[in-house]
Amino acid sequence: MKILIPSALHSYTGGARAEADGATLAEVLTDLDRRHPGVRFRMIDEQGRIRRHIRFFAGGVQVFDLGQALDPAGELIIVQALSGG
Repeated sequence: MKILIPSALHSYTGGARAEADGATLAEVLTDLDRRHPGVRFRMIDEQGRIRRHIRFFAGGVQVFDLGQALDPAGELIIVQALSGG
């Protein structure tokens, strides 16, 4: 699966695009972390939940559940909210 990485995580993946395998969001993120150690922790907290500032989109639809099945031939877009003042 092709993955579009937000700029804040480029230091982990080396750029805006990455690839990972898996049938569910959880499996894709686990494989992404195997290929790019440390990146999963920036998106998933210690309780195994998606962090509040991270959004995942597959096929143009937001994915809320780590168990959600994904199309291996599709694209996953990861969006990280920005904040400031």
